[in-house]
Formats: sequence, structure tokens, C-alpha cells
Amino acid sequence: MVHLPFPWSVVLAIVVGLALAELSFFVTTVYLHRALAHRAIVLSPRTKAACRLLIWIGTGTRPRQWVAVHRKHHAFTDREGDPHSPFVFGYAAVQFGNVVLYRRVARDPVVVARYARDLPPDKWDRWLFDRALLGLAIGIMVLVVVLGWMPALIASAVYTATYLLGGGAINAIGHWWGKRPFENLATNNQWLAWLVAGEGLHNNHHAATTSARLSFAKGEFDPGWWVVRALVKLRLATLRHTELVVKAARREAAQVREAAQVREVTAGQGSSR
Repeated sequence: MVHLPFPWSVVLAIVVGLALAELSFFVTTVYLHRALAHRAIVLSPRTKAACRLLIWIGTGTRPRQWVAVHRKHHAFTDREGDPHSPFVFGYAAVQFGNVVLYRRVARDPVVVARYARDLPPDKWDRWLFDRALLGLAIGIMVLVVVLGWMPALIASAVYTATYLLGGGAINAIGHWWGKRPFENLATNNQWLAWLVAGEGLHNNHHAATTSARLSFAKGEFDPGWWVVRALVKLRLATLRHTELVVKAARREAAQVREAAQVREVTAGQGSSR
């Protein structure tokens, strides 16, 4: 157990919480998003097992549920049926209530069966990984053993707030503010990409969903891609697609302008209250 005098114990707890949140962002983007949801990469069995364990004790997430929610988001992007579009639910609801919107869809067995049929639960899920509270409890207990109970609680609070707000920002900011080099309603925000392992380059992702790399242009940086590339070099992962294939735009430029008008109306309503 680490013993530090106050306030250094608090500083350490905050740093640990932020570092663990960043680790979870990387595992989420590499494992849940790029490997499972879009099959852009194939992870080695050991790498996949490590990511599965880290997601379990860090977030309690069931991968097939996460994949189902995300795939439904792509099937109904920014229209009725999208699980977490700021154009459907409002910016604040997605930024600050993303986890509520997520759970509402993730708990629907019909949605999971339809959008994650390629990820049926196995014996490990039934015995262990479907027990979300157990995974989270183990994660907290590890922090208690390493840091002590008070720093562990502080680290857990910082971690939870950072991870949830970061996930909300990907879905809210990533469809509300930023650049749109491709004709879809998602946006690119490089500053957000630095914070959430590359996921801030959201417009790029919606333009080429099967790409393991989210940075397409000069000046764009995707930290998640750096991890993917390292895994490939270490023979811990394999790229399924080596060429960038951009989908034909499904939305017209007029709809992008309409989205901007929605933002202006919403902002005006907020300022008049």
C-alpha cells in the first residue's frame, strides 16, 4: 500500500483516476470499438482476454451490449432510433446523461440479439463477465489495496466522472461542434481526440467505419491508432483493412446546414430561459 501525507495522497489519487480513465478510453476504442463493433482489427487471443478483463473491472461493460448500442447508432445516425444523438435527445441529455441513454438500449434483449448476433455469450460471460457489479467491486478493491481506502475512493470518483463525461462528449460534442470534412453529421475535434484516444475524429469515423485509423488528413492525430499499430508490430493484432475506403455520403449538405440551424435554435431557447 502506498503511504503519502496529505495532500500528496489526494494528488496521487487524482492522477491515478485520470490515468485509469485514459487507459479505459484506449481499451474501449481498440477493443470494443475498432475490434468488436467494426471488425477493423483482429486481436490475438491473449490481447483480447486482457482487454476483456480490463473492461470488466474498469467499467462493468458487457461487450455485446456496447457493440449492439454502437451499431444501432450507425444504423440510425442522428435520426429517430439513434440511441444517443444530441439532435434527437438534446445536447445536455447526451453529454451528461449518456450512460442513462446507453443502459436504456443495452438492456433491450431484442436490440442486442439483432445488432450483436455475432457475439453470443460464452461460458465466461455466464460465469463471470456478465456480473458487472462483481467486476467493478474487484477493480475498487485493487485500488484500496494499492492506495488505501480514502485515496481509492477519490481515484474511483475521478475515474468515473472522467470516463462517463468523456464518453458523453464523444456522442454529444462529436455530433454538435467541430469540422465536417465529409458529409455526415458527426464532427472532428482534434482537442477531444487527444483526450479520448482518437475518438474525437468522429466525422472521419462515420465516413469510413471499417478503418482502424481515424486520422485521415495532415494535422490529424489518432492516439488509438498508435496503439493499434504497436499491437500489429508486436503481432498481437492484425489489420483487416489496409486501404481507406470512404463510404458514399448518405446525407446531403442541406442536412448538415439544417443541423447547424437546430443548434442555433436550441442555443436560443437556452439563452431565453
